[in-house]
Amino acid sequence: MPAKERLRLIIKDFVSVFDIYKAHLTVFYQESIYLKTEHEEIVRKKRNEFKTIIQDVIEEGVITGDFRSDLSVEITTMAILGMVNWTYKWYQRNGEKRIEEIADIYTDLILHAVSENENIRMGEGTS
Repeated sequence: MPAKERLRLIIKDFVSVFDIYKAHLTVFYQESIYLKTEHEEIVRKKRNEFKTIIQDVIEEGVITGDFRSDLSVEITTMAILGMVNWTYKWYQRNGEKRIEEIADIYTDLILHAVSENENIRMGEGTS
């Protein structure tokens, strides 16, 4: 499966978690500073595993030419994680957008930002 499609699926699945487990995630993000060291290590390991999955897909996309060659894989990964992780702060089930629509918006933003074949680049097309 091409890197672009894999990244799209990862983002959609990642976003859907914020609908399914919103209450749990809110408590986790707010209270995670109180985790015992052994639990904190488990969480850190899982986060790093997920971060690595995203990094690997982005790196593959850069190598295959699907994604821009000038991307910082690390910063792009952290930007995706930051954007999606912040969803717990503002997402409401009864809000203006359903979680699937939010996932579509995120994937559109991210894929346009990383794709090699996009015409818009920083500084181009602006007046």
